[in-house]
Amino acid sequence: MSRLKDIALKAKGVIPINAKRSKEWSKVRKQHLIDNPCCAACGETKKVEVHHIKPFHLNPELELDPSNLITLCETATKGIICHLNIGHNGSYKNINENVLEDAQRMFERLSKED
Repeated sequence: MSRLKDIALKAKGVIPINAKRSKEWSKVRKQHLIDNPCCAACGETKKVEVHHIKPFHLNPELELDPSNLITLCETATKGIICHLNIGHNGSYKNINENVLEDAQRMFERLSKED
């Protein structure tokens, strides 16, 4: 995550100001995007983010766990900003405990429309 993005997320209250990312985070994030380059909800490949299924600020021990990561986009190509709406239920301060199921459901719905 870039330094500016980190500051912006802290300003929005998405991650606590005192949260410190592991030195390995950028490497794990990069590998996740190589392995999972498409948004899990809509299939978009632009402006994708790595989202923690169980939030980093509540579960720092899962920060680098690949099974705790999902790719979601910040575009509105399909009419929805997946990271915001699927990952955070419409507010970056929210936690969606059903993010995996919701992303799968959205992907299946959009696949039927194509």
